[in-house]
Amino acid sequence: MNTDVLFAAIDINKLLGTTLRSSINVQSAAFALGAVGLNMHYGFTGLLNVGMVAFMAAGSYGMAMVFTQGFLGGGILMGALFGLIFATVIALLIGIPALRLRGDYLAIVTIAIGEVMRIGFRSDKLLWLTGGPFGLPSIEDRGQGVSLADRVGRDWNPLWDTDNPTKRLGFWELTFDAKTIWLMIIGWTAVFLCSIFIWRLIQSPWGRVVKAIREDEDAARALGKNVFSYKMQSLIIGGVIGAMAGILRTWDTGFVETQQFRPQTTFFIWTVLILGGAASKWGPVIGAFVFWFILTIAEEALRQVVDSGWIPEWFIDSSDVGRVRLIMMGLMLAALMIWRPQGILGKKEEALLDVR
Repeated sequence: MNTDVLFAAIDINKLLGTTLRSSINVQSAAFALGAVGLNMHYGFTGLLNVGMVAFMAAGSYGMAMVFTQGFLGGGILMGALFGLIFATVIALLIGIPALRLRGDYLAIVTIAIGEVMRIGFRSDKLLWLTGGPFGLPSIEDRGQGVSLADRVGRDWNPLWDTDNPTKRLGFWELTFDAKTIWLMIIGWTAVFLCSIFIWRLIQSPWGRVVKAIREDEDAARALGKNVFSYKMQSLIIGGVIGAMAGILRTWDTGFVETQQFRPQTTFFIWTVLILGGAASKWGPVIGAFVFWFILTIAEEALRQVVDSGWIPEWFIDSSDVGRVRLIMMGLMLAALMIWRPQGILGKKEEALLDVR
């Protein structure tokens, strides 16, 4: 079959529309937020945190537990605040024993904490609170009988049209429902504000000390700086931003369960940060867009080609498409680390630092 037939089998409008929607939707904003938090840890402080899902889970479950159980009034904002406080507590629990470790040892501890939380939340003993292995499939305020989706997407949404609840907004293939657009506005605004906040923080005297710790911890300690305290502050700040990512993601899906917080999620966030460039102002934002763009366009193009019959089923069928796109992403990430380790916006000299 010639190339003309191949291109005829691909719906360009659907391909680009699906890809661009995926690149700017709520999920992309959540991963960008997670990468902003990880940038604080790894990019600016040199903390090799491989357990960002622990902070995301703290935010998601903290918010969901308050909303479903009616704790502290049971409102969304109070739930979100509790999720951020929960993430701060997790940062303290991780940081007190682990921040005295360096490099690979810190990575092992953080990934272990993430798994301990994920498996702990699956316990049958917490079925009444976290839903155990089933999660909270439909987060609902048990006092008022109002679901999280209704509260976020309708009651708090200025774009909601009561007369036309299925109305979609946008143009061309870039159309979204009112709830999605509202959460995209919230999510990308949070990404922008957190990126500015972190960058201003890094330009301050506090940030210069943090970067000095990243470059040579022993030298910073010799100058009288409390390295442990600065690391702890950085861990809390990045962890709270990671919790915001988890809260945003849960507002979008309307449910929470432990499979959302597998180590794979952390590795995706690492990929976003490396793609965009660690220790850069807008690296996490660009990285999130590029990551989902490449992942989605590869999957959608391959799926259309497979469905058209251009590739024989004995070689690749529809069930293989999801795995193949991850293989392609892995190869691209490996090539990036070989030829451009600093990412799209990062600086090579910072990418080559010896993380302690």
